[in-house]
Amino acid sequence: MFATLRQNQPIMETSSNYGAFIERFLLPPSSSPPGHAPLPLTSLTFAVKDIFDVKGYVTGFGNPDWLRTHPVATSTAPTVLTLLKAGAACVGKTVMDEMAYSINGENIHYGTPINPCAADRVPGGSSSGSAVAVGAKLVDFSLGTDTGGSVRVPASYCGIFGFRPSHGAITESGVTPMAQSFDTVGWFARDPKTFTSVGRILLQLTEVSAVRATRIIIADDCFRLSSTPFDLITQVVTKAAEKLYGGDVLKHENLGDYVKDNVPSLNHFMTKEKTDQVYNIPSLAALSSAMRSLQRFEFKSNHGEWISAVKPNLGPGISERVSEALYATGEDTDICHAIRRELRDALTSLLGDFGVLMIPTVPGSPPKLQTDPSELEVFRARAFSLLSIAGVSGFCQVTIPLGMNNNLPISVSLLAKHGADGFLLHLVENLYDSIKQEEAAAVSNPKNIS
Repeated sequence: MFATLRQNQPIMETSSNYGAFIERFLLPPSSSPPGHAPLPLTSLTFAVKDIFDVKGYVTGFGNPDWLRTHPVATSTAPTVLTLLKAGAACVGKTVMDEMAYSINGENIHYGTPINPCAADRVPGGSSSGSAVAVGAKLVDFSLGTDTGGSVRVPASYCGIFGFRPSHGAITESGVTPMAQSFDTVGWFARDPKTFTSVGRILLQLTEVSAVRATRIIIADDCFRLSSTPFDLITQVVTKAAEKLYGGDVLKHENLGDYVKDNVPSLNHFMTKEKTDQVYNIPSLAALSSAMRSLQRFEFKSNHGEWISAVKPNLGPGISERVSEALYATGEDTDICHAIRRELRDALTSLLGDFGVLMIPTVPGSPPKLQTDPSELEVFRARAFSLLSIAGVSGFCQVTIPLGMNNNLPISVSLLAKHGADGFLLHLVENLYDSIKQEEAAAVSNPKNIS
C-alpha cells in the first residue's frame, strides 16, 4: 500500500527545535534484566536520518515525491534495532538533503535545519538534521549516512564529532542507497565518551585494546586547500600527539604527489591544465572526478527509473546533479574500481597498521545560507578533493571539533586504514583529552600560541 502523505504530516519545526526533525516519535529501548548491569547506552536518546527504515513509517529520502510514491516500511533497519537493544531510545527522524545528493544541508521542501554554531550558515548535508539535533543538544547522538561527505561535513559545520566508518563495516540493510560503492552508515555525538560508546556498539567491538599510534602523517598540501590558517588547525593536535606518543610519530607528506605516483589508473582523470596549487591538487581533483563519476552511474542505476517515471520536484543544485546523473554511461566504471583498489593499497602502505593521516575536514568555514551555487563551485571542488580520499579508499575517517574561530566552528580529520575503526576510535578518545588540555594551556598562556 502506498502512502500519499504520512498520517503525521512532516512538521516545520520552530527555531527552538532548530528545524532538525521531520517527524517525531518514540521507539522505546530495551531494558536490562533485573539484577544485571545497565545496558551500554541506557538513558541516551538518538535520532535517525530519514534514509533509515523504521517500521510503520515511510522512509522519505528528503523529498515529498519520494514519500508519496513509496510504501510504509515493514521492518526497522538493523542498525537502529542494534542501538535500541543497547538501551538507547530513538525519538524521531531528521531532515536530510534530497536523495542524499548534497553536502550543504539546505532543503526547499522541509526547511533547512538551523546550524547551532552559526545560524546564518549552512548546517552541512546530507545528514543535516542529524548533525543539528546533536549540536543543539536535542539528542545525545544520531545516525547519518556518508557517501561523499554527508557525515563528515555537517559534523565539521556544527562543531561536533562525526565518524565515517570503513566501507562495509556497518550494515546498510534497511538504508536507502545512494551509491553503494561509497555508502556508509555513520554517527554523530558531542562528547568523546558517547561517541566511542556508540561506535563500539555499531561496529560490534567487544574490546578495544589500547594501541599506540606509530605515525601521524600531516598532509601539508591538503591544508593549503583550506582558508583556515594551518597552525590554527594543526598546532593543538600536534602538541597533544607529541605529549602522548613523542615527536617522532609526526611526519609530513605532500599527499597529492604520493597519490599521483602510486595510483597509476588515476591518469585517466588527470587534467592537463596548469592550475594554482594553492587551490587545486591535480591528483586529488582527479580522485574527486573518479568518485563522482562512479557515484553518478550508481545513483542512476538505483533511482533512474523512478526519477524518469515520477519527475520529482527537486531543489536548486540537487536538480542539476540528478539530471547529470541520468546521462551517466558507466564507461569509466572499471577504471574507477581500479583506482579504488590502487588507492587503498597505496594509503595502507603509507599509514601501516597503526598510522593516521591528518587533513582538514573541509576547505574553510561553513558557507552562508542561500549562497549562489556558482559561488560555491570552487569551495565544493576543493571539499571533494579532501572528502574523496576516504571515500575512494574506503578508509575510516573521524571529524574532531576544535572549537571556534571568528565565531565559526573549525575541525580536523584523522583517517586510518580500512578495518582500523576500533583503533581510530580509541585514538580519538585518548587524543581528545590531550587536545583539551593543550587548548586550556593556550588560553591561560596566549604567548605559547605561535
